[in-house]
Amino acid sequence: MQLLALALIAWTHLGWSAFLRVAAAAGSGRAVSPATPAAAPVVSVVVAAYAEEAVIARTVAALLAQVPPPAEVIVACDGSPDATAARAREAGAQLVLELPRGGKHAAQAAAVARASGSVLAFCDANTTWAPDALHALAASFADPAVGYACGHVSFVRDESSSATGSGPVAASGANQEGAYWALELATRRLESRWHSVTAGNGAIYALRADLWPQVRTDLGHDLALPHQVVRRGLLAVDVPGARATELMVPSLEGEWRRKRRMMARMWGIVARDAGHGGLLDPRGLPPRYLLALASHRWLRYASPALHVLALAAGLRGASRHGTGRWLDRAALAAQLAVLAGAAIPGRSRPLLLCRYYVLMTASIAAGGLDRLRGGAPEAGWAPAEGTR
Repeated sequence: MQLLALALIAWTHLGWSAFLRVAAAAGSGRAVSPATPAAAPVVSVVVAAYAEEAVIARTVAALLAQVPPPAEVIVACDGSPDATAARAREAGAQLVLELPRGGKHAAQAAAVARASGSVLAFCDANTTWAPDALHALAASFADPAVGYACGHVSFVRDESSSATGSGPVAASGANQEGAYWALELATRRLESRWHSVTAGNGAIYALRADLWPQVRTDLGHDLALPHQVVRRGLLAVDVPGARATELMVPSLEGEWRRKRRMMARMWGIVARDAGHGGLLDPRGLPPRYLLALASHRWLRYASPALHVLALAAGLRGASRHGTGRWLDRAALAAQLAVLAGAAIPGRSRPLLLCRYYVLMTASIAAGGLDRLRGGAPEAGWAPAEGTR
């Protein structure tokens, strides 16, 4: 049982990506519709914001500087208690909505109701898009089979006050989000070639506007939209050329709180979307995408339980004798080494990676418990500590 549980954990974190690499090398991927000349779609960019006066002007400026620029930038202020709306207007946003507090998804829906574009693009309030990001996203919709497209976010650390004065740099230090995210993005690229991505990122993505009334938009878009689009016979693709940057949470403690909130919302999505057509419903999904969903999402969210099962089975069998038991003992030793690495103080890369992995896995379980207790309400979204 220990080896089976560990094999499933290894598959979701490493094996699935390796399988996709082999499949890509063998030329096994989804059929790509031939490119046909098409007029560039009209794109409306939506930014939902709460208490973002420190960063909203920079975000809006980056969106207006896109080449070519969007048809409109709509900033939906979700009951912001500060000067977010004023800063957005000063930066040149074509439409700024000052809404009562209702949560991120309600703010996005209010903005979409005023949008004129045939493609809806969404940007987080603390995210800076590269100048050609919007063009790369919009270009993916030249393929009529594409319904959803997501870009790539790089997490950076703000070191503008350091001795070198180098400004934001690649994420490093105690929080190893950057290392984890690099592997996640690589897997997403491969999933897109295989069939479709199983999740996107809320900081940079786009959706055909005519799909908006057909999908549930009150759920987390990065997790809920891709599989809903696939159920409607379209593709959810990864667009590496659509690049953006975002400040990472500077401390591991802050990252733990952020991950825990994210996972509480994730379990809420799973619970509210559990009926026909939900994330856990295999019916009607193409076999390739079902394999991706099971490998990358279902097993990933089951990993805390699989770790507990593997550790319990390993400890129970540790005292048993017999030929062949060395493999079980080696597996148990590996598990204990990861836990010890997470517990040992230090800033060496192996220890930091162990610490981040244990934190990430534990946050899935902690978020589930929070959800059972009624935590993580949608209206409670707020800027993450140290990312503004």
